[in-house]
Amino acid sequence: MLFSLEKILVPLDGSDNSFRALDAAIFLASKSDSAIDLVYCVSVFPSIEVQMIDPIKCQILERKFAESVLKKALSICKKSDIKSNQAILYGTPGYTITKYIKSNKIDLVVIGSRGRSTVREVFLGSVSNYVLHKSPAPVLVIK
Repeated sequence: MLFSLEKILVPLDGSDNSFRALDAAIFLASKSDSAIDLVYCVSVFPSIEVQMIDPIKCQILERKFAESVLKKALSICKKSDIKSNQAILYGTPGYTITKYIKSNKIDLVVIGSRGRSTVREVFLGSVSNYVLHKSPAPVLVIK
């Protein structure tokens, strides 16, 4: 076999697309006896946004949401008898996920696309687009 999968990364954000990516990763992991790393990246807010909201309260809520998303994902992996690990990361999502890929020897990234329009993607960018272009590992984008 030219390409073996030992570790598959699934970045989650709680969206339907991220859980569709998890389903695809579980399918691939079951065929290749791979483990899945589940990550949720808590975004670091720009200073202008922080001034408009309570940053402490926002981080607490985001952390609780991250924990609930990862708990659900772990449960899905367990039901499918797939080995999995979880991590909550902090930072700019695309950059932080790419850094995680490099430091954890990930063989494949399976990430959901939010389906942004082309015009918005040019101006705003997207996490999946960033990871697709910056990842040292192959990336499978699920719509």
